[in-house]
Amino acid sequence: MNSERVKLAIAPIGWTNDDMPELGSENTFQQTVSEMALAGFTGSEVGSKYPRDPAVLKPMLEIRGIQICNAWFSTFFANGDKARTIDEFINHMNFLHAMGAKVIGCSEQSKSIQGTTLAVFDDKPHFTDEEWRLTAEGYNELAEIAAEKGMQVALHHHMGTGIQTRAEIDRFLAETNDNVFLLYDTGHAYYSEGSQQEMLAILDRYLPRINHVHLKDVRDDVVAQIRNEKKSFLDGVRAGTFTVPGDGVIDFRPVFALLDERGYTGWMVVEAEQDPALANPFEYAVKARKYIRETAGI
Repeated sequence: MNSERVKLAIAPIGWTNDDMPELGSENTFQQTVSEMALAGFTGSEVGSKYPRDPAVLKPMLEIRGIQICNAWFSTFFANGDKARTIDEFINHMNFLHAMGAKVIGCSEQSKSIQGTTLAVFDDKPHFTDEEWRLTAEGYNELAEIAAEKGMQVALHHHMGTGIQTRAEIDRFLAETNDNVFLLYDTGHAYYSEGSQQEMLAILDRYLPRINHVHLKDVRDDVVAQIRNEKKSFLDGVRAGTFTVPGDGVIDFRPVFALLDERGYTGWMVVEAEQDPALANPFEYAVKARKYIRETAGI
């Protein structure tokens, strides 16, 4: 891959899990970003322990050669909470803009079960036609707001939400304008659709509208356990559903080849939330960096 077009980041969720702060509560912000840099990454997303004042955060990252590339934002359009979503989005966007990020990764969290004890497969939420309309309308508006700052909005398809499956991604992108993008996540695509082939089909079809990529590997045996035992998304995280590229079942070589062939420009972010007590974050960051160097050539 072309290292001038593609930059490599890692998410802090491997050090401290924002959904379950007890996982990795002992890992400090400074330790996290120091280990990211030491492992060879030049970018980061934003975690719950990161200072939210750019004047404080910027120097701490610059001294380590780390740049902010994105930060999660929850939207609530489907349930009618448009005004609050847009108000909070503007504050979030302004923070990311001050940090030099170009992409705002959003997830539609109306009806989401990802943070609950509900079975991630059996209890998956679905949107009505009206909820789809509200979501598409909301994202079209966010894209216009972001464009004023020279930024782009991306929807993060995610397990346990109303936009998880290949069919739901199809509908979302069909109903939104071309300036609404997709945050493509290998792990969530594989987890939802159950195969490498389906995961790659999403990437292949929508590459022109993908502006941010999460590199996440999956352990098939854990996914089977979560499905069979009707466990929740967070149960899966604790049990090790996800891991870093090269440590699970996904072959990332065709992923890197597709991104390279189509001239993808932007960040690739290693995001593999595990229990840090079971998977040492620094060790796994080094493992991921080595695998990407060997398979993507960057």
